[in-house]
Amino acid sequence: MEVVNNKKSFRFEAPTEDGNLITMEYRWLKGSIVLMHTLVPPSARGTGAGSEFVKQVLDKYVAGAGLTMIAYCPFVIDYLERHPEYKVLLDTSRNK
Repeated sequence: MEVVNNKKSFRFEAPTEDGNLITMEYRWLKGSIVLMHTLVPPSARGTGAGSEFVKQVLDKYVAGAGLTMIAYCPFVIDYLERHPEYKVLLDTSRNK
């Protein structure tokens, strides 16, 4: 799976085996990336593709770019609960 950043649409995308797209919408807020919504097509649900997609986004486009993130997406929030090592990427300045 190769995740790409579609900057024009403000979303990350990766093709599934059947040609559909897994997508994650994002926005920017004062230097942090805000992960808004992830859509995994029905054909890819339950296969681990969504989790692999989130992992690649966090590794390449958040940590790899030296960014902090704000997670509004329930799928990402759930991923962070299962993989707490990524919580260091959260923008904690908004908790004050």
